[in-house]
Amino acid sequence: MKNLILVALIVGLNVASTLPAAAEKLSLNAISTYLNGLKTAQGAFTQINDDGTISTGTLYISRPGKMRFEYDPPEQALVVASANAVVIIDKKSNQPPETYPLNRTPLSLILARQVNLDRARMVMGHDYDGTATIVTAQDPDNAEYGTIQMSFTDAPVQLRQWIINDANGGQTTVILGAFETGVSLDSSLFDRSVALRNRDR
Repeated sequence: MKNLILVALIVGLNVASTLPAAAEKLSLNAISTYLNGLKTAQGAFTQINDDGTISTGTLYISRPGKMRFEYDPPEQALVVASANAVVIIDKKSNQPPETYPLNRTPLSLILARQVNLDRARMVMGHDYDGTATIVTAQDPDNAEYGTIQMSFTDAPVQLRQWIINDANGGQTTVILGAFETGVSLDSSLFDRSVALRNRDR
């Protein structure tokens, strides 16, 4: 399970959601503006792992810099990103939790204080598939940590999913469910010390 989550991070709308039929290709500036305006969000996610297995759970976002993945049973996993680090906790594992710098994950692009997709060497692809705008991006200062491919629909602009491709060729897809934005989130959700204390309960 630890490796499953680590792939989702380093390489994390319901699957059956119907996409708008009259979408248009979004500019990089429009997408940057949308992400910068996304302060808090909460909703379900479905994760398709590199080995084809599927996980589900609840995702919490508090920009800048904070994200929490709560995985549904039977998995007993939790991932918390805050204070420029990511802690991965698996209650079923005998190994201690692991911590990694947030900037080693492409998710740091979504959680950045200021998203600017026009930055040199950040965007590797900007396409439109008929229903969604697809942006493939990397951290230009840490390209070795992988890429993130984000899908956005229009009217209104919404992030629908992302695909993480890691440096080892692994791929993990996170599909966002019905998301509520602008919500009030308790700061303890992103407190790594609280998550670690709760691990052994």
